[in-house]
Amino acid sequence: MKYKNLTLDEFQIQAIEAIENNHSVVVSAPTGSGKTLIADYIINKDLHKGIRVIYTAPIKALSNQKYKDFCKEFGKEKIGLLTGDIVKNQSAPILIMTTEIYRNMALSKDRIMDNISYVIFDEIHYINDIERGYVWEESIIFSKSNVRFLCLSATIPNAMEFASWIESIKKHKVEVIVHNEREVPLEKRFFDSELGITTLEGIREVAGIPDYNYIMGRRRFRSPRLKAPSHIALIKEIKENLPCLFFNFSRKKCQDSAFELMKANLFETNPEISSFVRKKLENSVKEIKELESSRLLMRTLPYGIAFHHAGLMPIIKELVEELFGKGLIKVLYTTETFAVGINMPAKTVCFESLRKFDGANFRFLNSKEYFQIAGRAGRRGIDKEGFAYAMIDRRDFDYSAIKKITDIDKDPIKSQFRLSVNTALNLIKGHDKQEIGTILRNNFHTFQKFGKQFDKIEKNIFFYSFEKIKKKLVKLDYLGENKLTDKGEFSSMIYSDEILTGELFATDFYLGLNEYQILMLLAGLCYESREKTEFYREYQSRFLNDLKKAIRENTYLNKEPRFRNLDCLTALVHPCYHNKTIFDILENTNMLEGDLIRFFRQLLDRINQIKQATKDQSLQQMLKSCQELILNCLRDVDVI
Repeated sequence: MKYKNLTLDEFQIQAIEAIENNHSVVVSAPTGSGKTLIADYIINKDLHKGIRVIYTAPIKALSNQKYKDFCKEFGKEKIGLLTGDIVKNQSAPILIMTTEIYRNMALSKDRIMDNISYVIFDEIHYINDIERGYVWEESIIFSKSNVRFLCLSATIPNAMEFASWIESIKKHKVEVIVHNEREVPLEKRFFDSELGITTLEGIREVAGIPDYNYIMGRRRFRSPRLKAPSHIALIKEIKENLPCLFFNFSRKKCQDSAFELMKANLFETNPEISSFVRKKLENSVKEIKELESSRLLMRTLPYGIAFHHAGLMPIIKELVEELFGKGLIKVLYTTETFAVGINMPAKTVCFESLRKFDGANFRFLNSKEYFQIAGRAGRRGIDKEGFAYAMIDRRDFDYSAIKKITDIDKDPIKSQFRLSVNTALNLIKGHDKQEIGTILRNNFHTFQKFGKQFDKIEKNIFFYSFEKIKKKLVKLDYLGENKLTDKGEFSSMIYSDEILTGELFATDFYLGLNEYQILMLLAGLCYESREKTEFYREYQSRFLNDLKKAIRENTYLNKEPRFRNLDCLTALVHPCYHNKTIFDILENTNMLEGDLIRFFRQLLDRINQIKQATKDQSLQQMLKSCQELILNCLRDVDVI
């Protein structure tokens, strides 16, 4: 079978046949094997029939990339983008959105959900994510009965169980297509500071040899005999196997490593890169080029060395991606977000470490994380094989743990379902008691625990969680006599901090506030405090003092710890309110430019939610003014 002049692999043919039979499909196939071609087939097929297709992605970066790709493929007028802070052409037949946006629309029965044939869940293994996995479950649970799913992932060891769950709750056929062969074989090796490129067994053999000085009593405590392996030494050994994606779990290390490699003088300069950079940035404001990260990148790029992470300006990230796509980057130091969906494979993938900080502790990667990243090695149609090298520091060496991670991806996807206030509000709003009971049983957690007998369970943990949330809603006047109050109706359209946002904007608390004070409240909700973040300037004012007084006098709001950061957050909000640009704000803090942009985009997302939820036209107008202030602040930085 051929599609777009390409001879299809057997797994692609099987998936397309399932789609032609109007079945849902779960596809488990290695990175780079052509899974997205199946999604492309669905879009092509239904676009001509006037039926809507929705493509969901786990992160905004992937949504943005797919938007650009699909605009080129199908025409800009046929593609829409919804990511919370960005809404483009939402009446288009092909809608690209983050999974959260789809879940919210499905839960609230948005009219956009009408006339959908397929929802494509790219990177469906995100259902495993502890913080966000429930979003994928609810997206499936609350989809209309006529909707079919295309679920894509590099590996799903328990794909049959997952498909059986969907089949059981949605009452239609779900086919599982598993393709285990990589188009480009992957060679997995390790790098030790003494042995160089070697096998895991090779490191195990030498790691167990006792230290001579320790045995002879010359050292009281045993210390590592070897220093940590060098990324430069590894690059020297693999110069024949470039280009390389060098994954590092620290943004700062990505930048530092790029500079160190440049100083090592391993590569000649390439004038084609410099020419491309000049042309790409010729219409950008000078402040972008003057940022510390931009200046560093301008030094390393001519040598084919770059870095990429979420803390960079959007146009700078796009510049690096385009250069890499053109094959002009030899070594790209990047964080793991580059491994999620963005179709930019290299011949080689390197790991600076197999351990990462997850926000609480340092831990080894799991096998799914390892193979997600390693899977980027090997370019289809270019390379005969791909290479994955992991640097091993013997101080962290654990043979059995590393063997388990890198041998094969055996980690099944597991339910992370939890019941949110928003879900409870919408269940009460849109379903009767019997329907609610059914929905509370329909999650993947109950199915994994009880198998196909899951629907016989009268009450599960989520039923009791639901009852607990209901009691809280009644106490706070969001629910009365099994019907949502005005506050409840408002908060049913708010998707995080539902009650806190309701207490701010569905009561009379906001009456008398101005735009500056509203921005300060939203900043308190959105700002994620980090230990190393510094603010160099604060702006005291009567407006701020009045706001803090109102919060102190409110018995619910005065308990919220996030409002204790308001003085510091004036460093971000005050300049924005006074029509300054993001470059002015960057002088007030050590926040990275990408993080600051993300903060303001989160403000836009919250503003959009509140605008839709409130019936107060004066509040809507004030929120619109807040929106305009933020967009003015960001006017020189967005590329979408």
